[in-house]
Amino acid sequence: MTDQASYLNPVHPRPCPDPFVLKHLNEYWCYCTGFWHDGRCFGVLHSRDLVNWRELGGALGRLDEESTCYWAPEVWYENGLFLMYYSVGNEERMQIRVARAAHPAGPFTDCGVRLTTEEFAIDPHVFHDDDGTRWLFYATDFLTHTHIGTGTVRDRMTDPFTLAGDPRPVTRARYDWQVYDPNRVEKCGVRWHTVEGPFVLKYKNRYYQMFSGGNWKNETYGASYATSPRIDVPDEWHQASDGERVMPILRTIPGEVIGPGHNSVVRGPDNQQLFCVYHRWEPEVNDRVLAIDRLDWAGERMLVVGPSTTPQPAPLAPSFADSFENEQKNGLGDGWRCTGGRWGAGNGAARQAQARGEAEALCLVSTPYFIAEVSVRMPDKGSGRGAAGIRLLNEQEAVLSFTLAPGAGQAVVAAQSDGQWVKQCLTLPAQFDSSAFHLLRVEVNAQRVAVAVDGATLKWEGTLGSQASSLALITEDAAAEFGGLALTRGWQDLFTGQDSDPAAWNWRAPANDDRWRVDEDQLWYAGPHGESSILTKGILPDEYELVVSARLMCEAGPGEGYGFLPALNEAGYSPLLTVERHEKGWAVCCDTRPDRQVFPLPVGFDPFEYQQFRFRRERGALVIQHEARTLGEIDATGEPRKVGLYGYRVIAAFDQVRVTAIHLS
Repeated sequence: MTDQASYLNPVHPRPCPDPFVLKHLNEYWCYCTGFWHDGRCFGVLHSRDLVNWRELGGALGRLDEESTCYWAPEVWYENGLFLMYYSVGNEERMQIRVARAAHPAGPFTDCGVRLTTEEFAIDPHVFHDDDGTRWLFYATDFLTHTHIGTGTVRDRMTDPFTLAGDPRPVTRARYDWQVYDPNRVEKCGVRWHTVEGPFVLKYKNRYYQMFSGGNWKNETYGASYATSPRIDVPDEWHQASDGERVMPILRTIPGEVIGPGHNSVVRGPDNQQLFCVYHRWEPEVNDRVLAIDRLDWAGERMLVVGPSTTPQPAPLAPSFADSFENEQKNGLGDGWRCTGGRWGAGNGAARQAQARGEAEALCLVSTPYFIAEVSVRMPDKGSGRGAAGIRLLNEQEAVLSFTLAPGAGQAVVAAQSDGQWVKQCLTLPAQFDSSAFHLLRVEVNAQRVAVAVDGATLKWEGTLGSQASSLALITEDAAAEFGGLALTRGWQDLFTGQDSDPAAWNWRAPANDDRWRVDEDQLWYAGPHGESSILTKGILPDEYELVVSARLMCEAGPGEGYGFLPALNEAGYSPLLTVERHEKGWAVCCDTRPDRQVFPLPVGFDPFEYQQFRFRRERGALVIQHEARTLGEIDATGEPRKVGLYGYRVIAAFDQVRVTAIHLS
């Protein structure tokens, strides 16, 4: 069993409408619509694992007696401030405002700024793009549109408190599933549609706006999404669901789930898996309650593994995490080796107090593939030449450092190449405040490394001369604090970039086998003739989850198709799972010794559309899942060291491969 084997929705069975979840210092803060138990606005909940929630107080005091509706708060962290964007008014007239606080629990204070000019504007969502631009998405009314009702717009933000004043439609109603009321009395009896609750994600250079549509009392109600290759296209974004041929990705299930919608999205504790956080109506509570389910992609198709009504695997915990809560006066305690400086910990931070010389705290976890996040700040605001950040090391020496040097206005990357250190300087944002926590995210995928500061604020990607396997916190002539460290063994390959050779992602093909290549952000197997082929990658954690998205690109005959070897051991053996035609439909066929098992795929399975498969290996068993459906379980004893992709006499494409360690107690 895992540390927390499973969860069951709702994860918080008390009122929590329109939930937005912020992750900060590896903890979760949830904000919801309306008045809270203490009479304040916007209830706040706190969690460390996305499943167990503790109620705190209300976030914001009431503005005035005329404002009776406080809806859909969203909180964005920037330079030490927590900015809450929210809608307020009397239901007929609503505006979007912003409040600020020094702590995620509040108290928040309204900034005295009205961002929107429309009579009705609700459901604000802030999106930071990779180029540094910031956008506000929100919902407003369209009274002359072909489908009258509420839709979503975007407007560029010139700063956190000001809009450019040029809102453009993103998603307006088009389909019958988005009807709120066929004869809405409050709107003079018109057929009223509702598209609201925008939330924007970017995946493989494509933009996805999630939204809720319709009326929660109707069986057609749910959440869908619209896509665009650019954020500022002149036309509306393309909607994925028409409510007939293609259904919303979250929708009412009569008799089981009522009114799932108005979602946000947040990374899980493993800093890999995304979770859709949404509300659903609970008749016994007579209100909307909090639910979570995994969110992912299969090709360009977004999917949510829900709305779930049965126990689900709990969000995966990191392989190593330190909240630095325990008081440590000399060093950082178990899991660390400190050299130089004066290291200590407590009250949620690791502190290096010496302002001269170099200091390092090495995390005693060694693995060639990992994702780590940690936040860093320099209390003296980075005066002079001081710097703080992270260092990557192999078994013998350092191979890369990434430090923030705010006195110089730079982030400095130093990497080993052919035995020499090469430096590159990146410019920090003009308003960068080094005395506030800033999030560093590092992804180590063998010799491929990516580092990001504050999400999309600043990024660096490169290939190292030798493979890194461990992480250290470092300071150079500066005192600094580090918070919320979490490290997870594993990797994710999206096959984006210019490299066409799978070896660039550390995949290994048989000698002289050129049937595998990377192109158009996909891994291709082009082997319509000849023998089968296997592409492998490792080293694996002991227990893990493997996620793969794949599709056929040509017709397949009997026994032909693509497949997976999810647990290759040192002897080169793994159960072979192939996606093939079987009798009247498609199935996952398992070639195990001595038997062949068949796991039918759902009716309507389209092999030419990207499909997602999950394999969860724990304690010698391998659970096989196709998207939200568990297909079965097979034996996977031994010690897996690699995973493999398989192709036989077809052309197939793989869109992503992800491995995440499962931390067992």
